[in-house]
Amino acid sequence: MVRFLFLLVMLLPAYARASDSEVLRHWRVGQTVSEAAVTAYGEERCFAVVEIPDSILRLMQGRSLPKECRTDVATLRYLRLLHRDAHGHIRLGEMVCHRDVARSLVSIFRSLYQQAYPIERMLLIDRLGADDEQSMAANNTSCFNFRRVAGSSRLSKHALGKAVDVNPLYNPCVRRGADGKIRVSPAAGKAYADRSLPTPYRLLRDDAAHRLFRSHGFQWGGAWRSLKDYQHFEMP
Repeated sequence: MVRFLFLLVMLLPAYARASDSEVLRHWRVGQTVSEAAVTAYGEERCFAVVEIPDSILRLMQGRSLPKECRTDVATLRYLRLLHRDAHGHIRLGEMVCHRDVARSLVSIFRSLYQQAYPIERMLLIDRLGADDEQSMAANNTSCFNFRRVAGSSRLSKHALGKAVDVNPLYNPCVRRGADGKIRVSPAAGKAYADRSLPTPYRLLRDDAAHRLFRSHGFQWGGAWRSLKDYQHFEMP
C-alpha cells in the first residue's frame, strides 16, 4: 500500500500536466493552467491571431453578429490570449477584433500577462448572451460586439472590433444626463465610479494597461470630457 501511494504521489504531477496540456490544446477558455504547462506548450503559441473559426462564427451569429450587422466578417480576427487574475492564476482568454488592431492587441495582452497585470475574465461577449450590461457586470474584458453607442443611433467602435473594455465592472462608464443625474454602466459598478476606491482591477492613468494601449495608438475613455469611460480603449 505504501509503495502504491508513493507511485500515485509521483505520478500526480504528470497527470496534472496532461490535464493542463489538454486544456491548452483545445483552448478551453476561462480555465486555469499552470506556469509549467504554459512553458511546456510554448508561451508564443498562447498568443495567436487566426481567421474566425467556423465554431466561433456559429457562436457569434445572432449574438454579437446580429442579422443587421454591417461589419464584414472577413475583417475580423480571433485571438487566443493568456491573462492572470488578481490571485495570479493563469487563465485562457479569447477575443474577436478587427484585423487592423489584432497584432497590437496580442502585443498588449502578452505584455500585461508577463507583467502579471490582473484581468479577471476574457471571454467572447457571445458566451454572455452578447449582452453588454451582463458582460460588464461579470467584469469581462472584451472587444467586438455589433452595437450602437448607448442612447445613440451611432455605431460603437466595438461594432468594428476596434475598441476594448478592460475589467469593466471596476472601471465603469460614468456620464451625466441632460437631467443632471449621474448614470453608471454597468449599474453593478456604481460604487467604482469613485476612482479613489482601491481594487485589484482598477485601471488608472499611467498604469501598465493605459501605457501599453496608448503606445499602440488607442485612445482612453477615461480622458474624455463629456463622459468618463474608464474601461474603454479605442482606435481612432
